[in-house]
Amino acid sequence: VQLQASGGGTVQAGGSLRLSCVASGITFRFYLMGWYQQIPGKQRELVAAISSASGTTYPDSMKGRFTISRDNTKNTVYLEMSSLRPDDTAVYYCNAYISPPPVNYWGKGTLVTVSS
Repeated sequence: VQLQASGGGTVQAGGSLRLSCVASGITFRFYLMGWYQQIPGKQRELVAAISSASGTTYPDSMKGRFTISRDNTKNTVYLEMSSLRPDDTAVYYCNAYISPPPVNYWGKGTLVTVSS
């Protein structure tokens, strides 16, 4: 199983980025897909999730700025990030989850740096 995230980089505050995560080795359309953010020294936190039926979930702090979507024909999940702030600087990880039984896969992450 591989989750290959891409699209990270350096952007100025107020800018936008789109992250992509291509999955292989799983039946993608059945998985709950998520994006997580890990700021140095802090725990990994959920940024957005999208179910197999394309229902979406966001923490209150991310609502309105981040949008998750998926394309089951391309085995890809996206994260559109806008109005980026320096405190969004983090490594962003792609996650694939299915149950039962619970199975969790992680990608290697892509670094997003937001400069002020």
